[in-house]
Amino acid sequence: MPKKSFSELINSPGMPVLVDFYADWCGPCKTMAPILEQVAAQHQGKLKVIKIDVDKNPAVAQQFRVQGIPTLILFHKGQPVWRQSGVVPAPQLSQTVQSYL
Repeated sequence: MPKKSFSELINSPGMPVLVDFYADWCGPCKTMAPILEQVAAQHQGKLKVIKIDVDKNPAVAQQFRVQGIPTLILFHKGQPVWRQSGVVPAPQLSQTVQSYL
């Protein structure tokens, strides 16, 4: 299966896409991983969660001016509607996502 471009990934029809910009060496990113899994499970079928390794995809990280990691960006209909850097607690992230479903 060919790899989809980033713009194809964030233009998921009918559902918002939460993108986690991370790196394997980043401690707070490891903290964020189970939170993302929890939020993805809570909104299964209504939210798409994608992880982007900034070391492997520097162009995408640059395009969205990701300076610190983890950075979460929520896309709705292909447009960024919310972003936050650092660890976001699950209840707060879930509430943010909920407002776009």
